[in-house]
Amino acid sequence: MLNHLLHKKWGLLLIVLLLTALLAACGSDGASSESNSSDEGTDSSSEESNTREIEHAMGTTTIEGTPEKVVTLYQGATDTATAFDIEPVGIVESWVEKPIYKYLRDDLEGTPLVGEETQPNLEEIAKLDPEVIFASKLRHEDIYEKLNQIAPTVAIDQVYEFKETVKLMGETLDKQDKADEILTNWDERLEDFNTKASEKLGDEWPLNVSILNFRSDHARIYFDSFAGTILREAGFTRPENQQSDEWGMKLTDKESINEMNADVFYIFMSDDPAIKNNYEEWTSHPLWQNLDAVKNDEVHMVDEVTWNMAGGLRAANLMLDDLYDRFDLEK
Repeated sequence: MLNHLLHKKWGLLLIVLLLTALLAACGSDGASSESNSSDEGTDSSSEESNTREIEHAMGTTTIEGTPEKVVTLYQGATDTATAFDIEPVGIVESWVEKPIYKYLRDDLEGTPLVGEETQPNLEEIAKLDPEVIFASKLRHEDIYEKLNQIAPTVAIDQVYEFKETVKLMGETLDKQDKADEILTNWDERLEDFNTKASEKLGDEWPLNVSILNFRSDHARIYFDSFAGTILREAGFTRPENQQSDEWGMKLTDKESINEMNADVFYIFMSDDPAIKNNYEEWTSHPLWQNLDAVKNDEVHMVDEVTWNMAGGLRAANLMLDDLYDRFDLEK
């Protein structure tokens, strides 16, 4: 009888112990399940919070995460990507100094080319499997939908809008802090140049400037262009007849030379015999000799890449470096 009671007691105790262990295990699984559920919710929330609607010149584009494989379809975007320490997986060929502007070659050596800025190769772009494409409305409006089928495509309006390129790239690549830093540094440099030029030139500052370009069969005055924007922000002024928001003015008749008149001329042109001959014809005309910049020996040749063709943040800084040097100002 005693043995029977002992066996019964131990049996009950064993059942209690088994039930306790089973309940503990269930509780552990529940906690684990809740933990996993919580983690999954956090990941999902993180992805949603890193999805951005980017407004740009061609509409609104949804960007998820942080794109790394970038294709740039205009010179300013290629330049600006390197300012963000990004090497694109594909770029378009440069206008001159082909295939890549000299000042960018150290950063972009071996980068695949995807055609010309005005005619990018869609098949080559698709092969690169980009995560985002940077385009411009000016160059790529007609092929925008095809580009957008390859990868999310964002665009600025005019290719010379280098600050807009910085902003768009910062938003699209989730690098807003870097974009803010770049633009703050740029604004500080402009203010520094303006202050030092004003201190050095006194009442002569600001200088009235014309940006001139000679082609084989005509001449141009650039107004609200890449260089024009930078000069304006650096403190220069433009003549009254050059105040419109248009890109500039095309001159085909030498009798219109007076339209160029300003305190200072900055001239860029390609190294081509036909262009040089045209330049000599225009600059030997009697009306040219009466212009203020000519009489004051303020006619300056500048680099066409950094002053006009490159169109990016780094080129803008190189142009500003040039201005510091020309005025013998400390950078």
